[in-house]
Amino acid sequence: MLQRKKEKPIKRILVLRFSSIGDIVLTTPVIRCVKRKYPDAELHFFTKKSFLSVVEANPYIDKVHLLAEDLQQNIDELKALDFDVLIDLHHNLRTLRVKKALKVRRTYSFDKLNVKKWLYVNFKWNLMPPGSIVERYFETVAPLGVVNDGLGLDFFIPEDKATNKDDIPMGHWMGYVACVVGGSYATKQFPENKWKAFVAQCSYPVILLGGPEDRPLAEAIAASDPDKVYNACGKFSLMESADLVRKAKVVVSNDTGLMHIAAAFQKPLISLWGNTTPWLGMFPYYGANNLKDTISPKFSIAEVNDLSCRPCSKIGYRSCPKKHFKCMQDINMEVLLKELDQYWKEQNKLIP
Repeated sequence: MLQRKKEKPIKRILVLRFSSIGDIVLTTPVIRCVKRKYPDAELHFFTKKSFLSVVEANPYIDKVHLLAEDLQQNIDELKALDFDVLIDLHHNLRTLRVKKALKVRRTYSFDKLNVKKWLYVNFKWNLMPPGSIVERYFETVAPLGVVNDGLGLDFFIPEDKATNKDDIPMGHWMGYVACVVGGSYATKQFPENKWKAFVAQCSYPVILLGGPEDRPLAEAIAASDPDKVYNACGKFSLMESADLVRKAKVVVSNDTGLMHIAAAFQKPLISLWGNTTPWLGMFPYYGANNLKDTISPKFSIAEVNDLSCRPCSKIGYRSCPKKHFKCMQDINMEVLLKELDQYWKEQNKLIP
């Protein structure tokens, strides 16, 4: 009788995900569950230098490798480590080159469902699964015996990189709404006039979050009510901005990295959707929720569902191709504010 060949013990695991903030945060449940399944194995993570802060404090990662200008330099370093398992959660031409060069026998690659995405964007045939991209990440590692623990996303902020009370105005100390005004593309950003209408009708203090590139927009929004609205765009690091999200009572956010960080902290969240839709798989993930039969009560989706042109892209554009930008302009402000009030009141009930 032939004996089954015994698998080589797993000593080193390499996970590939080069970008971006939100995408990397969405890999954290897999990182956690792989490490817990193989606690004695070294878990290495390969990403871009600009996203080091997203993963460097993650206790489930033993070593972070940063993408060099010359990919061959990385390949030579990684070859010397003799990985037993390679998990590709990015799946592009660059990761393909890494996989071919390393020749790791146990290699698992994420299915991006590009054909289904193309049909959805170009013909509006929605064949996408209702689950989060996180669930597809777990399908990738299923052959390793790794299962989802249902604990959601992770984000770790070192104590020395958190904010202090004095970093924000005194009028915001008792609670505020964190509004994430930034976004990777203009068609994924709530427009200035809508933000102004929101803050004018919002009953609570507001902190605007984003990068230095978002500061002009945030200045225009804050100018409408300087006492109520604090413009934090460009004033804080990613970690500090994440900490302000963590300390907020409610978060209102475009589809961007801080939205996923809010989900990692299990914050009540209103997510704003423009030219893309949650059905592309990047909606806020709280551990088990999907878009069909397991809707999380911790977040709501603000979107316009009856537009024939939506989604017009799987990522975004610098401006609306149709010139009307109805996907954001037609978001119902009354419903958005009602949901905000509900979340705020629920948070106040939790205060002892």
